[in-house]
Amino acid sequence: MKKHFSIILALTLSGVISACSATPASNNPNNATSNDSTKSLEQVAPYPKAESGQKRMAIFVDPKEDESKFKVELLVGKTMETDCNRQFFSGAMTEQTLDGWGYNYHVLKSVTGPASTMMACGGKPKKNTFVPVNGEGYMLRYNSKLPIVVYIPQGFELKYRIWSAGDGIPVQE
Repeated sequence: MKKHFSIILALTLSGVISACSATPASNNPNNATSNDSTKSLEQVAPYPKAESGQKRMAIFVDPKEDESKFKVELLVGKTMETDCNRQFFSGAMTEQTLDGWGYNYHVLKSVTGPASTMMACGGKPKKNTFVPVNGEGYMLRYNSKLPIVVYIPQGFELKYRIWSAGDGIPVQE
């Protein structure tokens, strides 16, 4: 058990150390975040248009030599003025499958909040902070062959981070 914990801790720490900063995803469904700006979402598959009150976002990630060592974290939220209290929104991201294609996409339909803790801040200044839904991101496997398609409510932002695992630490017997 102790050996497994050491491995998990090492992989987690290496992922945290090598994580890129959160990057905003493009609001343009045709040329989303990618170095390959010639690729469009419609060239990949007929993803549905966004429903009223929603917007469709797409992320194209760059190919990697061993994509099994990478993960993509989606962060949906709003940049807003906050004080010393912990702020958050609530919502549930669902994964759906594009009929006839088998490709997945992600939908965040309804979001409630923001909610906040109620600590006295003692006159500390307010600051602009990105406040994520559920206070955390959604981890997905890395796949450069297909775009990551996400539907989120209007008024919210989509950011993402690329996480990578290190080589690991050998287990001592």
